[in-house]
Amino acid sequence: MKIAVGQGSCGTAAGAGKVFSLLENAINENGFDTELSITGCIGMCFLEPIVDIYTDDGNLKRLVKISEKDVPAIIEYIQTRDINKIINLEVSPEDNEFLLKQTRIALRHCGIINPEKIEDYLADEGYMALKKALTMSPEAVIEEIKSSGLAGRGGAGFPTWFKWDAARKSQGDVKYLICNADEGDPGAFMDRAVIESDPHNLIEGMLIGAYAIGAKNAVVYVRAEYPLAISRLNKAINRAKQSGFLGQNIFGTDFCCEFTIKAGAGAFVCGEETALIESLEDHRGMPRLKPPFPAQSGFWHKPSNINNVETFANVPWIMINGGPAFASMGTEDSKGTKVFALTGKIKRGGLVEIPMGKTLRDVIFDIGGGIRDNKKFKGVQMGGPSGGCIPAELVDTIIDYKKLNATGAIMGSGGMVVMDESTCMVSMAKFFLDFTAKESCGKCIHCRIGTKRLLEILDRICSGKGKQGDIELLEDLCNEIKNGSLCGLGQTAPNPVLSTIRYFRDEYEAHINDCKCPAADCTELLTFEIDTEKCTGCTLCKRNCPVNAISGEVKKAHIINSDICIKCGKCKQVCRFNAVRVF
Repeated sequence: MKIAVGQGSCGTAAGAGKVFSLLENAINENGFDTELSITGCIGMCFLEPIVDIYTDDGNLKRLVKISEKDVPAIIEYIQTRDINKIINLEVSPEDNEFLLKQTRIALRHCGIINPEKIEDYLADEGYMALKKALTMSPEAVIEEIKSSGLAGRGGAGFPTWFKWDAARKSQGDVKYLICNADEGDPGAFMDRAVIESDPHNLIEGMLIGAYAIGAKNAVVYVRAEYPLAISRLNKAINRAKQSGFLGQNIFGTDFCCEFTIKAGAGAFVCGEETALIESLEDHRGMPRLKPPFPAQSGFWHKPSNINNVETFANVPWIMINGGPAFASMGTEDSKGTKVFALTGKIKRGGLVEIPMGKTLRDVIFDIGGGIRDNKKFKGVQMGGPSGGCIPAELVDTIIDYKKLNATGAIMGSGGMVVMDESTCMVSMAKFFLDFTAKESCGKCIHCRIGTKRLLEILDRICSGKGKQGDIELLEDLCNEIKNGSLCGLGQTAPNPVLSTIRYFRDEYEAHINDCKCPAADCTELLTFEIDTEKCTGCTLCKRNCPVNAISGEVKKAHIINSDICIKCGKCKQVCRFNAVRVF
């Protein structure tokens, strides 16, 4: 019997480390013939901590939401093999659909293998894709990637083969292959999960890319906020080097490649490749003018190629199964699968990998289980701060680059934030503008100043001080910022504003014309009132009001003094008779 405890960041945060320790102590004390190991994140973040039991006959028992108090039942099962001991801990058929309805390539090992044991990776054709690539010419490898239709998964969707080919053809003995693992979008955690759960897959994909472009040096630029990912990647690099898959004369060939890790400071702008290169060179992360492009003059002004984690994670599978197999999935314009971080007001949040061509409905309702608390679906933010909001009426939009762009959103790196009826779309736009305004590197005026002016207008609207003409002013400013900014941060920063105006203009108008927030989300526009017919005079709201804004006698209806009320919502939270109204 083998037991694997999910210890990605999500599992660890939910308490998986304590569960593992208790299981380890009990197994050692009792001398059980049971192998205990760890895995990374399988993507079912809503069910963590997860414990997988692989029985001697090859069956899998997946136990979910495991806490310390559940460990004795697991130990009893190990002793007795009585399924009744753990049956109430097993994943439900409904929740199991979350995985069964996915197609996993980049995530195929995540949550399955032990990320700290190279033997687990080797057991499933690990490094065989690299071995195959080294029997081909670099041009043939690039052609294989071309036939797959693999586009960069970092956001722009640029053909991977084209970037590799450009770097290959650039003159110079020194070239660099760089992995962008900066992942700055709020709500996005795809790259982190891949590195934590399957680091050798990333290493192998990068080695194939390095061979293709003629690079002997590979660099992973990962944000310092990912300590577990960095730790496991370091271990994987060392094990790969010890095993002869990395370093000098790989597989007995002339191909040599060394790996280094650069922990970045977490600046969103470093998702832009030239800003990332500046940071790699120990300069402030600010974009460079292009041309020259990195393929001609990149890291240390040498030919360089940059792709993100998910892009490289697809490469070994493509080399083993062939480019046409990858291209057979997806749509005419968007091939293969795409990983999404499904978050927000969703019942089943986590990592989702689907073939291009599925619809938003497939992901949100079929895989994600629909909206939490059975509220009404309002929209989904795609592409993070650089993306846009897609409304409920477009939920059948096909997921590919062109179709999403047509809605005013973008694929981005894969963030998918689901919103329900309680979400204010003006406030949502303000949230993302606040992020991009703070993350602007300040190099160009349109981005540095323009995003701040946008944020000031949105803040004014959300506080009930909007003016006639503000919507038009927002639109004009957005277009100026898009057209005048140097890099992708400024060029896409207005997208959340433009898309919410496009689909939810009535909410902007309600904020400005009526000083009301239709979603009852903007605090400064809310009014709290006690329904005197429902109020029993229990005094619970009065006793919990932090500013003594509620008056009234026992068993008599109470009143809120709106001049004193700070709209904290405590009265509504504690009222047991639904007597507090918010409008």
